[in-house]
Amino acid sequence: MEITRLSPDDEAGCVDAVALQTAAAKVDCPEEILPTPKGLANGLRYGWDLNPGHAYLARDTDGTVVGQLDVHYPKWENLNQAWFGVVVHPEHRRRGIGSELVKYFEKLAADAGKDTVGAGAHESPAVEPFAAKHGYERKAIEVQRRQDLTGLDWDVVQALHDKAVEASAGYELIRLNAPLPDDMLEDMVAVTASINDAPTDDLDIEDDVYTAQRLRDYEEAQRKCDMTTYRVVAREKATGRLAGHTVIAVDGERPWIAWQHDTAVSRDHRGHRLGALVKTDMLLWLRTAAPEVASIDTWNAESNDHMIGINEQLNYRIITRDFEYQKKL
Repeated sequence: MEITRLSPDDEAGCVDAVALQTAAAKVDCPEEILPTPKGLANGLRYGWDLNPGHAYLARDTDGTVVGQLDVHYPKWENLNQAWFGVVVHPEHRRRGIGSELVKYFEKLAADAGKDTVGAGAHESPAVEPFAAKHGYERKAIEVQRRQDLTGLDWDVVQALHDKAVEASAGYELIRLNAPLPDDMLEDMVAVTASINDAPTDDLDIEDDVYTAQRLRDYEEAQRKCDMTTYRVVAREKATGRLAGHTVIAVDGERPWIAWQHDTAVSRDHRGHRLGALVKTDMLLWLRTAAPEVASIDTWNAESNDHMIGINEQLNYRIITRDFEYQKKL
């Protein structure tokens, strides 16, 4: 077996990678929305915020792609860590390919000076024993949910929005498609950092670090990945301070697909139903501004009862549970 790094300029390799992921998803998570070859290439070029990860393909002796390794090195925090994901084609499992990819990753991480490594994987009967075999301990559970906008009861959305408006009379909403205005940037750094209050269970991780440059890098990466972002911001009327926000990204290549990127409310502005306010206003905005959107996917820690409670009122259903593992090298 040969393991080589996948270049975003390798069109055939990106096609092979998506074909591999498609075959695996049919077994591991049939409802998973996978990247297109173009989307995969853009992700390898730009990542979430101009810190793209690396992908490696494992090929059999006849050139058949049998596995994929994804590697990510944090840039802003947790600099001692590296994260990975492994996919093995269902027809080639139980041949040691996954173990070889884990071994390959751990050498990469060690050579890069990392002392803590982690991985994420869909829940399955095989994942726990595989992780244990390689010394990884489960530290957190995330739940992926999908909102079906085609079946959404808009009367319910409007009623939730109206209640949130009543509870947040001291706030106003701003809708943004374009990059953040310069005069909002520093305030938004603090709001975005509020995501650190979300549960991380037993993961050995530092708080995310946000700066004005990182927010700009995120905007640039999303734009270059052909994602159109919609942001709803709550601002306190009396002070002009930003209090919370939510961000949705719509896939330019497949405009019926959208992703929930972030929802956060600053600690000193909680208790006014601002989370429900911005999320319901986002839906009402998308209904007219992006009517093609049929689904929105989101991820939350299984222990994040507050956000899950809001999502369940908005017609989200569970797609899969994802386990997160860590170990020391």
